[in-house]
Amino acid sequence: MKEMIVSPESLAIHNSALVLDTHVDTPQRFVDDHWDFTGPLDGGHLSLDTARQGNLAGTFFALWPEPTQWRGRYAHRTFALLDGVLEQIERHPEALALCTTPAEILAARAEKKFAVLLGIEGGHAIENNLGLLRIFYRLGVRYMTLTWANSNEWADSSGDINDPAIPHHNGLTAFGREVLREMNRLGMMIDVSHVSDKTFADVLEVTRAPILASHSSARALTAAPRNLTDDQLRAIAATNSVAMANFYPAFIDETWRTTWNAQRSERMLAHKALQAEYTAKNQPMPHSASDRLDRSFAARLRRAPFVSLIDHIDHMVRIAGIDHVGIGTDFDGIPSTPEGIDSAADLPKVTAALHARGYNSEDLHKLLGGNLLRVFSAVQAAAGSKS
Repeated sequence: MKEMIVSPESLAIHNSALVLDTHVDTPQRFVDDHWDFTGPLDGGHLSLDTARQGNLAGTFFALWPEPTQWRGRYAHRTFALLDGVLEQIERHPEALALCTTPAEILAARAEKKFAVLLGIEGGHAIENNLGLLRIFYRLGVRYMTLTWANSNEWADSSGDINDPAIPHHNGLTAFGREVLREMNRLGMMIDVSHVSDKTFADVLEVTRAPILASHSSARALTAAPRNLTDDQLRAIAATNSVAMANFYPAFIDETWRTTWNAQRSERMLAHKALQAEYTAKNQPMPHSASDRLDRSFAARLRRAPFVSLIDHIDHMVRIAGIDHVGIGTDFDGIPSTPEGIDSAADLPKVTAALHARGYNSEDLHKLLGGNLLRVFSAVQAAAGSKS
C-alpha cells in the first residue's frame, strides 16, 4: 500500500473535529488481561496515547458477554466488564470521564479528558429482565445492541438466521417489543448492528426515537449479512438515525471476506482444541486467547486495502446522506484491520482520504462525531431526558 499522506489541511480538519467511535471491545482487555488504558498499546488497537494521537475524543466501550463461554452467567460477565471500565476511570480521573449525555461528552472534551461511554453488545446480557436493563442504564449504559451473532429469546440475529437448529421468532417477540419501548422510555439508544433483516424492520415499527447501527457497513459492497442493505440505509436516513462504518476487513472487502470464510473449517478445529485446554482447567476461555488464534489465521491473508474502508463510508453517505453516517471501528474486537489502520492513532488517514474525495470540513465534522451527538440527543429528548 502506498502510505496515505495526511495533508496539513486534512489534519487541521480532523483535529478540529469531535471524533467519536461507537464501538470498541477493549473492556475484555481490562478484565481478562489486567491491562491499563493509560499503558503501552501492547498489541491492541486503542489506548489513551493512541486516542490522543488520533484526536479520538471518546468511544463507546462494548460490554459483550460471549454467549458460549458465559452461558447462564450473561449478566455476571456484563457487570464484570462494566466494573473493569469503571475501575479505569477511578484509577485515572485526571484523564478519563464517564459520560452519559452529549453535554457530558462536550464537558470532557473541554477538560481534555477522554470520554468513556458504555454500550451493551447482545441483548442476552439482560437475561430477559427489564429490571436488569434499568440497572445497566442507571450505571451508565446508553445503548444496547439487540443481538450479537446469536439470536436470543426475544430477537433474531443475522448471525444464525439460516441455522435451522436455532429457534427463531420472525424478528422481535412481544417481549422484544417491550424491551424497545423501555429503552425508548429510558433514553437508551437501540442498536441494530447484528440483527436480522426482519428484526430491523420490526424495530422501525416499534421505536419512537432514532436508532443506531453502531458498527455495520454496506451490504451492497460486501455481502456480509451483518452489513446494512441500501434500503436499510435509506430507512436509517428517513428516521433521523445513524449508521457507523465498521473497520473489520470481513465487512468491508469481499475478497478478504471470501478468503477468511474459506479458512472456517480449519479455524473452528483450532478453536475447538483451544477450548478443550480451558475446559480441562474448568476455566472460561478469555477473549485474548481466541483473539490470538484468529489473528494467527488473519496473518496468513493479505490485509484488506485501505480504500475498501473509504469506499464503504462513501457508499453509505451516498445512500443515506451526510447526516446519517459515522464510524464504529470495532477496535480490539477484530483480528485484522485495513492496511494503514493499525490503531486509533491512524484515524486522521480516514479524514484525509475522505477530504481527498471532496468531503469538506462541515461534512467531516458530521461523520466524525456530529451525527452521533445529534442522534444521542434526539433519543434522550424523546425520553424526556435532559441532554
